[in-house]
Amino acid sequence: VAAIRAGHNQYPPGRGILPLRRAVADHQRRFYDIEIDPEAEVLITAGASEAIAAAMLALVEHGDEVIMFEPYFDHYATSVALAGGRRRVVALREPDLSFELAELEAAVGPRTRLILVNTPHNPSGKVFSAEELGQIARVAVDHDLLVVTDEVYEHLIYDGGSHVALATLPGMAERTLTISSAGKSFGFTGWKIGWASGPEVLVSALLTAKQSLTYVNGGPFQHAIVAALGLDDDYFAHLADDLQGKRDILSEGLRTAGFRVFPTAGTYFVTADIRPLGADDGVEFCLSLPERCGVVAVPSVVFYDNEEAGRHLIRFAFCKRPEVLTEAAERLASMAGS
Repeated sequence: VAAIRAGHNQYPPGRGILPLRRAVADHQRRFYDIEIDPEAEVLITAGASEAIAAAMLALVEHGDEVIMFEPYFDHYATSVALAGGRRRVVALREPDLSFELAELEAAVGPRTRLILVNTPHNPSGKVFSAEELGQIARVAVDHDLLVVTDEVYEHLIYDGGSHVALATLPGMAERTLTISSAGKSFGFTGWKIGWASGPEVLVSALLTAKQSLTYVNGGPFQHAIVAALGLDDDYFAHLADDLQGKRDILSEGLRTAGFRVFPTAGTYFVTADIRPLGADDGVEFCLSLPERCGVVAVPSVVFYDNEEAGRHLIRFAFCKRPEVLTEAAERLASMAGS
């Protein structure tokens, strides 16, 4: 409110206001011991979505290949296509959503430009382990690839887990562009304030693309996020604890209703298998849910190239009030029992 009342209503600097860039640099140092120059190695964007699209436009040439892990946030595919690139997917396989190192290595070809990583992972709720990220890092270093890492759910990790920033691994600081945002950590999704940080050459390339996308964004909101990033550790701990409780409400409710529920280690999504309910088409199932019980879910098939792998899965979000989640679970159980 103070940021709006202060009259910050004109264009901010193209890279974002310096106090926010400093706050991002302080955040990276505070949580991951990463040292970045706020003058040259941070860019403020219109949410993480713009940062991802700008990264593809800036770093991918027509015909270049981008490796990503399937399932993947659908914005990734459209951003790669917009840049004229081609995606190569590496499957995260049930039951633990791990990937095979051999498949990752086989995905690298002469036109591979970069690896796109998302941890904690949307839509699955997986948190990549330090070992898995180390494997990705070694492939990137061995083949001299760039890495774009989407870490917007970095503070939404449960059960005592921790987030490993890919840029902290050996050989990665000089080749990694790290993306995050205020939307998930502070609930300000409508403000669309995100950022990218990394080597100056990569950040400058993003700035060139951003100038043709939004030019600048969110002048008054940028000032507010400076304060948000400076919140004490108790805020971030409470955020994770609160969402973990909501995860448990929804996950248990879905199990009671008869779904097979995948464990969620991070993000605010739960993936469920509809086959125990006698269904196998997630699109059809999700289209029927609002009328049958007034609950909405997303068919996971939209996050897959291999449609058969995601056909029977659906995704729920638990970033809602506990009473809403309880009511949703009860409605689903009633539907399943009818």
